[in-house]
Amino acid sequence: MSEEFNMSMRKFLKQVGVTSQQAIEDAMRNADTAGQTYAVKATITIPELGLTHDVTGEIKGQE
Repeated sequence: MSEEFNMSMRKFLKQVGVTSQQAIEDAMRNADTAGQTYAVKATITIPELGLTHDVTGEIKGQE
């Protein structure tokens, strides 16, 4: 793959990571999340390529 592709991919993934973390923290900030575990799912799509990629996991609330 080209260097331009690699750089654009890294930039996109960094943006996804940073903005997702901020959104999750904002959602949990004022909630009583102690002792709770939340199912989480992220979906990446590229409609023109027919790509749908899901990542699932869990996030534990703050103690």
